[in-house]
Amino acid sequence: MKIVLFANTDWFLFNFKLSLARALRERGDEVILMSPPGDYGPRLRELGFRWEALPVSRSGVNPLAEVAVIRRIAALYRAWQPDLVHHFTIKCVIYGSFAARRAGVPAIVNSVTGLGFALLANTPKARLIRPVVLALYRRALRGTEVIFQNADNRDTLAAHGVLTRSHVQVIAGDGIDVSRFRPADQAGEAPVVLMMARLLHSKGIADFVAAAGIVRQHRPEVRFLLAGAQDPGNPESISDAELAGWRSEGSVEFLGQRSDVLELNQVAGIAVLASTQGEGIPRALLEAAACGLPMVATDVPGCRDLVVPGETGLLVPPADPQALAQALLGLLQDAAARARMGQAARERVERCFADAVVIGETSAVYVRAMEAAR
Repeated sequence: MKIVLFANTDWFLFNFKLSLARALRERGDEVILMSPPGDYGPRLRELGFRWEALPVSRSGVNPLAEVAVIRRIAALYRAWQPDLVHHFTIKCVIYGSFAARRAGVPAIVNSVTGLGFALLANTPKARLIRPVVLALYRRALRGTEVIFQNADNRDTLAAHGVLTRSHVQVIAGDGIDVSRFRPADQAGEAPVVLMMARLLHSKGIADFVAAAGIVRQHRPEVRFLLAGAQDPGNPESISDAELAGWRSEGSVEFLGQRSDVLELNQVAGIAVLASTQGEGIPRALLEAAACGLPMVATDVPGCRDLVVPGETGLLVPPADPQALAQALLGLLQDAAARARMGQAARERVERCFADAVVIGETSAVYVRAMEAAR
């Protein structure tokens, strides 16, 4: 079987879909990976995969240019003649589905990995484009297999009537290599609180900085690390001025984009995600949990799917830095609770979110899609 995996960045394919691509290749499928060009495409080729670069602007709004992209995708699908295409992230889902129908691809699978700015934000711009996005989703997802990472996202789109003619499955996350992401052999001595996230307002960056300032008034030895970069193509990106102001306060160490995520998790003692709008299954928390870290996160979709309160971590209200600080202070003062929650987090990842689990469920969706195509 020939399968195309299409995402909006080669980074996404390399970090989130490499295990799936390997599993498909090992069972004898021909796999084509497609994304806009970037630094990770050549690395995929070095691993023996066929990676094809397709320029797609994440923020493009020129109708003629966007239609041209859909035609280009359709032309590639006609040339490759895949049996099944699997699209990830909103633009790839919408454009890829339109193109796949044009090209007569037998089976279409779409992964909605998060609802994004248009459906989650409450700004004038988001409210303006929301009906358009919902209409495009409704047409794109019609008759396809649709995978959600959590039930909240599924129910949100279902409430808008988007899924009435789709086949829907919830698969918890992208999977994770639990043999690679594992607890450190020896716990670090200095207390470290780690948050990994793009520098977007919706990720709760300001709340994390404020909570760090509160905690350090009581525990000045605690280090707060934030790994992630600004995202200029996103309307919610943190500005240079905001970032400079937080740096000058000194409560949080801003690390920028990092590739050593395993090492960072293994030196940390607590993982945080302060998202205010919800996630799919947040990769940052998944990696932390696999490394045996207790989690403190906001009670929003995605986070609440990973964090079982009192068992694998703590949930706090979104946009409440005081509550976040109090939860962190409680865990920082209770080493036994941190150890117990971290072990439970690791065990839950192995049971529910490991690569083998997610790939098995995804393969079952592929089988169903091919049977329906026949």
